[in-house]
Amino acid sequence: MLRWLVAVLSHSCFISKGDSMFYAVRRGRRAGVYRTWAECQEQVNKFPSASFKKFATEKDAWAFVRAGLPGRERLPEPTEGAPSFPAVTQESSSQREEAEINIVCCNTCKRPYEQSTDEEHVAKRVKHEELYSAPTVSEDKFSYMGDFAVVYTDGCCSGNGRNRARAGIGVYWGPGHPLNTSERLPGRQTNQRAEIHAACKAIEQAKSQNIKKLIIYTDSKFTINGITSWVDNWKTNGWRTSSGGSVINKEDFERLDNLSKGIEIQWMHVPGHAGFQGNEEADRLAREGASKQKC
Repeated sequence: MLRWLVAVLSHSCFISKGDSMFYAVRRGRRAGVYRTWAECQEQVNKFPSASFKKFATEKDAWAFVRAGLPGRERLPEPTEGAPSFPAVTQESSSQREEAEINIVCCNTCKRPYEQSTDEEHVAKRVKHEELYSAPTVSEDKFSYMGDFAVVYTDGCCSGNGRNRARAGIGVYWGPGHPLNTSERLPGRQTNQRAEIHAACKAIEQAKSQNIKKLIIYTDSKFTINGITSWVDNWKTNGWRTSSGGSVINKEDFERLDNLSKGIEIQWMHVPGHAGFQGNEEADRLAREGASKQKC
C-alpha cells in the first residue's frame, strides 16, 4: 500500500513540476513541511505507517502536521485572518541580506513586523529550514533526534531601537531541565543580538556537557542565515557587507562563529508563536530574562 502511495505521489509531483507545492510529513523519519518531493520521500520511504500529503498552501500543510502532534504539542486549527507560517523557500542570489533590523515590538516583547534595510547579499539556502519533529528524551534528560541533542533558543527585546530597550535570552532544553536559561542580555539591547547570544549560550552549555552534535531550533532566520551563509563572506570581505558598510553585529557573529567550532550543529527554523512547545518555552524564558537587571 505504501509503495502504491509513493508511486502515485511521485507521478503527481512529476506532472506538476514547477508548481509551488508543499509536502507535509505527519509521520516519518522527521515530521515537517518540505518543498520538494525528494526531501519528503527521504522521510517516508520504507518508514512504517508513514503519513504524508501534498498541499497547495503551506498553511494547509502545517495544519496537517500539527494534527499529528501529541498532547501539548498539538495546535488548534488556524482562524480566519490569522497570520500564516513563514514560507518554506529556497533562497536565491537575488534575496536580501538581513542587516540590523529596526523592529517595532509589541507588549509581549516579540516582533509583530520588521523593517529591513535595503542591504543586498547572496543568501544560501538553509537546508530543511522549516522542519519540526518532536524529539525523544534520553536517560540523561537531554532530548535527542538520532544522536543529536536538541535545544530551543530565543531572544526578545522590548522597546527595540529605543534608549530604554530591554533584551533577554532564553534557552530551553526540556521540562524542568537544570540548563534551562533565562538571562538579561549584556551590552547593546537589540532583538538581533538577543537571538544570536541565546544560540551562543546553548552552544556553551552543550560543550560543557561534552555534547558533540547539536540541533538548535530557533525562529530567527537572521541568526541561521548569518552563521550558515553570510559570515564566511563577511570574513572574506574584512567584515564588510556587500554594499561596503560595516557589519553591525560583527562581534556577536564572531563569538557565535568561534563557538561553533569543534561541535557539529544543525540549524533548524521553527515558526515562531505557532504553538510549538519548545519554541514557546524559549520565548517565555527570553521575556523573563528581559525583565531582569543587567549584569
